[in-house]
Amino acid sequence: MNCENSLQENSCEVKNLTSEEAAALEKQDSRLVSEFQAMKLEKEARKNWDLFYKRNETRFFKDRHWTTREFEILADGLEEKVLFEVGCGVGNFFYPLLEEGKTLRVYACDFSSRAVEFVKKDARFDPEKITAFQADITADDLSANVPEGSVDVATLIFVLSAVHPEKFKQALGNILKVMKPGGLLLFRDYGLYDMAQLRFKPGHKIAENLYMRQDGTRSYYFSIEEVKRIFEEAGFSAKTVNYVHRRTINKKDDVDVPRIFVQAEFIGKIIYKTHVQSR
Repeated sequence: MNCENSLQENSCEVKNLTSEEAAALEKQDSRLVSEFQAMKLEKEARKNWDLFYKRNETRFFKDRHWTTREFEILADGLEEKVLFEVGCGVGNFFYPLLEEGKTLRVYACDFSSRAVEFVKKDARFDPEKITAFQADITADDLSANVPEGSVDVATLIFVLSAVHPEKFKQALGNILKVMKPGGLLLFRDYGLYDMAQLRFKPGHKIAENLYMRQDGTRSYYFSIEEVKRIFEEAGFSAKTVNYVHRRTINKKDDVDVPRIFVQAEFIGKIIYKTHVQSR
């Protein structure tokens, strides 16, 4: 695991909590989400994400122009490649890459069918270059839409945190199945003790590091050790895994919020083969 400090404030060290922050985390345990409600959230996960996109349409997430700064392969190394965006939302990741002139074959899926509809309604949508489809990455056979062993680069950008931890390994195994041997997976998600985690009030914690948002969607907060273990157990090898420390600053509203993410690159190392039983 490559974990070197840099000017970009990447680190291998977990955040040291202040006494106030530790007390806030402890207070969250005073009232947990009930088992019944937790099961209801899992059952209605897709419905809640559809409602999210019904409310917000394409306005909530901005186009992610920062990705070429954070992942070297996206800046120089994607020509004539097959890209699979897992959890594509309304296309805020891959559309900017195509606008930059990248010659990509794009596959994109999302849990929300409403999000996929927005992808297809976008003026930039080209069915010759883009295949967008609804999928549950924890249960569906992704090779029904993405050729098995075809993907050069897959992405999981703020996606795995919305999945129940018990289904992490299954989701990653399904993604690995459609990747080329040695293909690269780019990961970015919420890090342990991110400000958003510390701000949850009692009644929102489902399990350790897993929370319910007000709209019924969920978020999980990862340590770098856990991310490395999860991916390695699913058949990937770690290239880089770091905490990324950023500050969200809004001078107009006098807001300065420290954020913590986990950013990583993994290489697929297991070749999956489909065995057809002879008759």
